[in-house]
Amino acid sequence: MKERATVICRRDNQILYVRKPKSRWNLPGGKVEADESPAQAAARELREETGLILEDLAYISRFEGGTVMHHVFEVSVTMIATPAPHNEIADCKWFTTEELGGQKVRPSAKSIVKAFLTNAIY
Repeated sequence: MKERATVICRRDNQILYVRKPKSRWNLPGGKVEADESPAQAAARELREETGLILEDLAYISRFEGGTVMHHVFEVSVTMIATPAPHNEIADCKWFTTEELGGQKVRPSAKSIVKAFLTNAIY
């Protein structure tokens, strides 16, 4: 099973999503490399994809989606921090749950966010 570090970036009632060219919206994250922990992979992927340097990621759960085990982390982002697409990412955008409704989103990202919002205590 593949391992992926996935990050839920929260700002008020919005969650940050990223998108590769001609792809669906997804949560920031990526492959956990052999020489790093899931937490290190989450911080690295977030930095590589959005330019955000956030080290205070909180591990919240594991999520199994098909052949991928997601190590899910969560972080609250202030208004000062401004994500921008980097590397293979074409776009990154904050969405509320309502705004995301009409967008094309990866099924695993939808499931992870739904589980997070169901269990989240703000």
